[in-house]
Amino acid sequence: MRIAKRPRLRLDLKSFCLLRLSTLKRDGWRCQSCGSSVGLEVHHITPRSNLGDDVQENLITLCWKCHRQIHSK
Repeated sequence: MRIAKRPRLRLDLKSFCLLRLSTLKRDGWRCQSCGSSVGLEVHHITPRSNLGDDVQENLITLCWKCHRQIHSK
C-alpha cells in the first residue's frame, strides 16, 4: 500500500518575495545563527524536497556563510 504524499504549499514568485521580506523583518534583519546583517538569505527549515512549505514558520533568516554551512552538512 502506498501512502499518498500531501501537496506542498509553494507560492508564486511575487508572494514568495513578500514572504521573504516579512521573514527578514521578523528576524530583525539579522542572521539567526551568527547575528550578521550582511548577505542575508531566507532558509527553509524543512527543505522543499522534503515537503517543506513556503510558510513563515518554515523559514529562517541566515547570512550566506551560515546558509552554506547548513547545506554542506
